[in-house]
Amino acid sequence: MFTLPKIEKITRDTAITHFLLMFGYKVFAFYFPLFLIIKGFSLPQVGYTYLLIYLPLALSTYFVGLFNHRINPATLAAIGISGYGIYALGMILIENPSLFYFWQVLLGISAALFFVSARSILIGSHLENPDRAFGWFYSATYYADAFAPVVGAILIWKLSFSGVFIFSLVLQFFTAVFCYSQLKEKGGALLEKGFNFRMYQENYKRAFEIIKRKTVLPFIFVSFSILLLAGLYRAFFVLFLKEELFWSQNFILIFTSVFSLLFLPLSLLVIKHLGKSRSEKNIFQGGIVNALFSIVFGITIPILSFLSVLTVNMGRSIGSLICNSGRSGLISEKLKKYPEEAGAIDTIFSPLGGALGSFIAGLVIGFLGYGNTFIFGGIFVIIVACLSMIFVKK
Repeated sequence: MFTLPKIEKITRDTAITHFLLMFGYKVFAFYFPLFLIIKGFSLPQVGYTYLLIYLPLALSTYFVGLFNHRINPATLAAIGISGYGIYALGMILIENPSLFYFWQVLLGISAALFFVSARSILIGSHLENPDRAFGWFYSATYYADAFAPVVGAILIWKLSFSGVFIFSLVLQFFTAVFCYSQLKEKGGALLEKGFNFRMYQENYKRAFEIIKRKTVLPFIFVSFSILLLAGLYRAFFVLFLKEELFWSQNFILIFTSVFSLLFLPLSLLVIKHLGKSRSEKNIFQGGIVNALFSIVFGITIPILSFLSVLTVNMGRSIGSLICNSGRSGLISEKLKKYPEEAGAIDTIFSPLGGALGSFIAGLVIGFLGYGNTFIFGGIFVIIVACLSMIFVKK
């Protein structure tokens, strides 16, 4: 008989907050690359836009980690969620390109406030199994994927993009209230009286000394290579379906909904698996699975069908969930004495990888083509994984 993987209260509340945040974002984010193309953006400009979102996210994590020592992380997370709502309002008020780019930077900083603070709360809660807990946390975005694009499509169809942005605005402010009310107690337990910037620097120094160890750094490299590949798919996967496979917007919507609904039960199995394996093993296995499916995806483009795209994307997503959960679990275990610093360090990797992946893909996809870019991306991950394992065993 199948039973749900164990979930602690703090993990449940953080995952629900993550789900609501992602739902409010993904009602329009799924269509964002198409929105940019409609606005006249070129493929390199699509990459630049994602860079403007994720690079500020990565750069501001250091300061958010410091604030987490002095301000309740639940408060900072709620402010970050509110920033998502303000961003949605900004998309309605766009009048010139400069203002548009400002809103992307604001979104990146808002994301840093939420993700650093949420990870700090989780890491500082003495989780029974960090990999499993982060499996729940990361899978929340897939649950949002199952429903948000459908709601977004209806709102865009009935009310245009303004309608979907208003919906997102309202939902994000509700989510901010839920976040603060449910996480403030755990967040408050992390506060330290008399903590100063010098102590924060010393904590960071100790944390990075641990990260640089032979037993940690190679696995971080593997995880980061997966995040680079994820940046490529985040920016260009939907455009690939539209421009290369000639799928209509409605057909893409159907695909996304079917994929997310099928992934829900699979994610529960993945979370169970995460609780049984070491973080290092999860990172390596997840990276290899993701890379192999990316290579297969690029090779089989001429014969791709709805079912084959669904299968390949399922494999890629399973690999990503395993690898990302393993990375967060490893950092949680190694840096459990420094939850705020661990939350900041763990948060740096995802946006930085996404930003660089989107940016590089935007530069090369024009002459390499989608297929070769997917293939070379997968090969790159396998090379990094193999070299990292060789280094660990020396």
